[in-house]
Amino acid sequence: MIRSMTAFASAEGSSCRGRVLIEMRSVNHRFLEMGLRCPEDLRGLEPRLRERLEKRLSRGKVDINIRLRDAQNESQLSLNVHTVAALFQLERQLLNLHRTHGLITEVPRSASTIEILGFPGVIAEAEVDQNVFFEEVLAVFERALVDFVDTRQREGERLRTLMLERFDAIQRIVIEVRGLLPDIRVALRNKLETRLAEIKTTVDPSRVEQELVLSLQKIDVDEELDRLESHLKEARSRMDSAEPVGRRMDFLLQEFNRESNTLGSKSVDTRTSQASVELKVLIEQLREQIQNIE
Repeated sequence: MIRSMTAFASAEGSSCRGRVLIEMRSVNHRFLEMGLRCPEDLRGLEPRLRERLEKRLSRGKVDINIRLRDAQNESQLSLNVHTVAALFQLERQLLNLHRTHGLITEVPRSASTIEILGFPGVIAEAEVDQNVFFEEVLAVFERALVDFVDTRQREGERLRTLMLERFDAIQRIVIEVRGLLPDIRVALRNKLETRLAEIKTTVDPSRVEQELVLSLQKIDVDEELDRLESHLKEARSRMDSAEPVGRRMDFLLQEFNRESNTLGSKSVDTRTSQASVELKVLIEQLREQIQNIE
């Protein structure tokens, strides 16, 4: 399966701390590397995020940005109704003591709202469960990750189409060069015989054949063409592999380049020289595409 290493995805969801916004983007990299930007209290999630990422991806530099919008405080304030009721009950008891027993000389003043709120135990702080918060963030991250992987696969399919077109073009060049070889061999024989005729010397025919064989061996590219076809066959089969193929394809590309260079160095015909140049152009185009696949 061909997947691109370049992608972007985002997701948003609610949590007990407000809206969670997650953005993911990646670029080419030899290995899998994760960068995380998030509020400090979410740093504890990093190992779990990395674990999920490693299960789905194998290469690429992935940057993850987690933000909270309309963030709420970690603790939520609430009124302790029982404590407030007890305070009012005590207030009524004080008034009763003043009226019935005269134990208090001054009429007790009713407490203000601020004073009541400041009394210990009136305001209760309900701490947000950090585990619940983490799970809510992970749920948003999972949605972003699914979209992220899908984006890499869609881009990978586009690259796959382009690469197959390049492989087909290389195959056509290989077929074309094979068709040229008989003419090139005949031309080489004629050229050798013409030179011998020009110098007007008598040479043993067997010697001519030996020289011709040596010359043909120097320009023989059958093995290079065979290896190119073998590499093409493997490259096409790798395109349908379920495993990441980027590293293997990069190695195959080096082999393509080696055979192309040899073809050019052995060329004694402008047509095979041109074929070598065209191969190099196609290989360079493939290099740009392969550098972007996982």
